[in-house]
Amino acid sequence: MATETTLILFKTDCVQKNLVGEVLRRYEAEGFKIRGIKMMQLSTEVLQEHYSHIADKPFFPDIANFMQASPVIAMALSGENAIARVRDLLGPTDSTKAEQGTIRGDFGVDMMTNICHASDSPENAATELKRFFGDTEIFDY
Repeated sequence: MATETTLILFKTDCVQKNLVGEVLRRYEAEGFKIRGIKMMQLSTEVLQEHYSHIADKPFFPDIANFMQASPVIAMALSGENAIARVRDLLGPTDSTKAEQGTIRGDFGVDMMTNICHASDSPENAATELKRFFGDTEIFDY
């Protein structure tokens, strides 16, 4: 297994429901290491770039409105096989299909209201980390 760094976005539902601490505790309990973390308000431009694969869909404005309803928290998280392990901890994107005990199964509502975004591949993790963090905002320690 390789050490990987992945992007996690604590979405607006996580922030608004005061679940950030509980979700973060679950990541740390699995042995992941925080390498960067910050709160931000997402711009329409960042959302169009982040969701470029669906930005032309009729439901994109709903996603943009949801993701701009409050600040989000971006986090760079590292560990052995982090990308797959984080996604397993989260459960499937559709929270209605997520098992109890997963983050989305315990706290999510549906496809959009699903607590966190997590990178799905090493390539996407690298792209997404650059989108949300500057060169001096991810730390090795």
